[in-house]
Amino acid sequence: MMTKDTLENRCFDEINIGDTASIKRTLTVRDVQLFATVSGDVNPTHLDLELVKQLGTKELSAHSMWLGAQISGLLGNELPGPGTVYAGQDLEFHAPLGIGEEITISITAREKFAETRKVTFDCLGVNARGETIMSGIARVIAPHTRIIMDRPDAAKVSIQSHDRFDSFVQRCGKLPPVAVAVVHPCDESSLGAALEAARENLIEPILVGPLDRLRAVAEEFGFDLGAVRVEDVPHSHAAAFRAVELVRLGEAAALMKGSLHTDELMAEVVNRQTGLRTERRITHAFLMDVPTYHKPLIVTDAAINIAPDLDCKRDICQNAIDLAHVLGIVQPKVAIICAVEGINSRMVCTTDAASLCKMADRGQITGAILDGPLALDNAISKEAARIKKIDSVVAGDPDILVVPDLAAGNILAKQLTFMSNADGAGIVLGARVPIILTSRADNRRAKLASCAVACLMASAVLAHDASKVGG
Repeated sequence: MMTKDTLENRCFDEINIGDTASIKRTLTVRDVQLFATVSGDVNPTHLDLELVKQLGTKELSAHSMWLGAQISGLLGNELPGPGTVYAGQDLEFHAPLGIGEEITISITAREKFAETRKVTFDCLGVNARGETIMSGIARVIAPHTRIIMDRPDAAKVSIQSHDRFDSFVQRCGKLPPVAVAVVHPCDESSLGAALEAARENLIEPILVGPLDRLRAVAEEFGFDLGAVRVEDVPHSHAAAFRAVELVRLGEAAALMKGSLHTDELMAEVVNRQTGLRTERRITHAFLMDVPTYHKPLIVTDAAINIAPDLDCKRDICQNAIDLAHVLGIVQPKVAIICAVEGINSRMVCTTDAASLCKMADRGQITGAILDGPLALDNAISKEAARIKKIDSVVAGDPDILVVPDLAAGNILAKQLTFMSNADGAGIVLGARVPIILTSRADNRRAKLASCAVACLMASAVLAHDASKVGG
């Protein structure tokens, strides 16, 4: 009898007219990407959501022959099973199958031809709404020898999968959009990102900048400012000041950097009289979607604190841990990264790492499991940790990488982005509100993810403040 670990065929003489087999599949982005990879069919109507929307369709869909491949799998695995030779098919495709849709694929034996051992099967694909997506006929040469075998492992296929940010964007769909002061969005990249996040119902942008320049950019690139609120100010310095003021007035729950330098914006954020400081040090985190890593990864600090001391590193850790909690990671694992995994008094980052772990033991850092110093290899790879005899629940499975300084963090984040094809959502933490930092080099996924993370954080802050008022 066939189990999930074995395959067992049906020889020609054992197949009866009317015998049937079926499978259920839910189409994923990964399915589409894998099929495009192995087939070479990179038709953008299956892979490029923006193009699909321009063509008037709301979602990506399966390649039609992906459905045909499911029939091939049924024939080769179940009925008739191993030893089957596919002789031909005649399929019709009646409607697209969208990402996230479930389909039931079934085959039913229709005719048998003893002289050639050929069997004809009726094929049917029906979605969860009962609509026929595909129908047709498949012809096979059935096996004549009984085969029972262990199910072989499929070949390992590596693709650039970027779907880990999707859940954050989807969670925001259940929340009201967050009012975001967008600081000096006077170029295509920053203005376009803010308006797209608004279309996705993530944010309600308040554009803070020179009105004439904003209108000029919108006209040049075909953006519709429509009913978007605009705060007209003369230049980028005034935009940074006014955006921070909107937060203090309670009119904005987050900030988003536009086409001004990060230092210019942060100078207003950290101003002791008029800024948005808290008792925490302001820090930066990249939320990375790395195709070769098994879950989202936070890298911190890669953009704000150049050479953090121990007290600063404590806040870097705690800010990142709080971010992880907002993202739904109940007890994040934090790897304190150094060049080596041993404590060396001549390498301050190693003694800092040991101190941070002791701080966690004493409750000075809460809500996570810390370990360090760890070198990057044994932090990321369980096998590397095993070889070096490092016994750690963090090694090989961290949610957060705390780097020794800005240079190391920036190099690591850019290496992941440009050499490992990762996406990175940038966010500034430790201020009264989250601050979205996007780059002109960021793609659409990264920009939307940055807005989604800020939306989740701002919503958590608003809920916390409301609970205190209610209490």
